[in-house]
Amino acid sequence: MADRLSSRKLVYILLFLGVAGCVTFVRLLPVQDYSAGGSGDTFSVLGIPLAQWPAPDLLLCMTLAWVIRRPDLLPAPVIAGYFLLEDLLLLRPPGLWALIVLTTTEFLRARNGALRNFGFGVEYALVAGLLLVMFLAYRAILAIVMVPQVPLDLSAAQFLGTVALYPVVVAMLHLVLKLRKPATGEVDVLGQKL
Repeated sequence: MADRLSSRKLVYILLFLGVAGCVTFVRLLPVQDYSAGGSGDTFSVLGIPLAQWPAPDLLLCMTLAWVIRRPDLLPAPVIAGYFLLEDLLLLRPPGLWALIVLTTTEFLRARNGALRNFGFGVEYALVAGLLLVMFLAYRAILAIVMVPQVPLDLSAAQFLGTVALYPVVVAMLHLVLKLRKPATGEVDVLGQKL
């Protein structure tokens, strides 16, 4: 029984790392605006070409949704290690975003028992609030140490995109990976309360 539980946990950790690796790989791909080659058909929003708008943070949405649903299947060292690696690969200040994400996930992990009793609307409002705090804390810390940052409008666009993407990620985790919140009183194969 214990082997079955640990192998299931290992499968989900490897699955998280595989999906996270694919997301990071796509983020590292060089993207060029080929439509700006003089054809005049460039789509722009607020004067900025669409290809230059920041993409929503899919990995952050997936991590937060995963921790809310099944915190036992995604340990803190995996989250901290992967986001630190992503900081290094994306040339962000090493460890800052990883620390903010780890703090947020541990906040959610500590309140997992209370979160399982609430519906998706409350969860969505909580996650949106936490995402706002995370983005503002990151910008504030970078401003304090005077590190150059992306413009505020692009950062706000990424925040709004991430908040809008969260329900889609939750649906995919539920439908594809079968990750759902455990019911009150549900136990695992060893009889421990989830």
